[in-house]
Amino acid sequence: MEFELVSLVVSPVRRMDGRPRDGMTPYDGDETPSTVRVRAHKGLVGDRYFNTRFTYASVTMIAAEKIEQLETQIAGEGLFPATNTPFDPVLARRNLVTRGLDVDALVRHTFTLDAGHGPIRFRSITPANPCAWLNVVYADGAHQALRGHAGIRCEPLDDGQLSVGPATVTDIAPIPQDELTRQVRRAPVA
Repeated sequence: MEFELVSLVVSPVRRMDGRPRDGMTPYDGDETPSTVRVRAHKGLVGDRYFNTRFTYASVTMIAAEKIEQLETQIAGEGLFPATNTPFDPVLARRNLVTRGLDVDALVRHTFTLDAGHGPIRFRSITPANPCAWLNVVYADGAHQALRGHAGIRCEPLDDGQLSVGPATVTDIAPIPQDELTRQVRRAPVA
């Protein structure tokens, strides 16, 4: 299935730290490269979650359509005053932003992405839950509205490279239930 990889977000620092009312931590570097290296069982090179103990959740993905739906639901109908219109999907701080791919349907599946540099297998065990910071970067109500639609967390199973542009997803297969719980339990403890 073809889709578009709209943007990549790779940040060496945690920008949404502390309480949302304190504002985002500034960072002068480029957090939206056009290409990123992927390392098996480690994540995206240069990202703050690279090679952490929760490798099964080292890469996050979201569909741009979910952010557009959020904008329509919140700002479009005038329920809350929007601070950022149009809503920029990069502000959701997910590593991969896609268009034309039902990202939420990939949770608890293995799948293969190819963005023109060769296939990379991924395993998604958990959804990516939204945080209260979304009320700050988008508008009040965003946190609640994105529950169940905020993307997925996954682990790369191969080394490779991803680039913004056309991509494909293939080999989508459900993960057996016993494998799901075993992977989460095996995460190393600090």
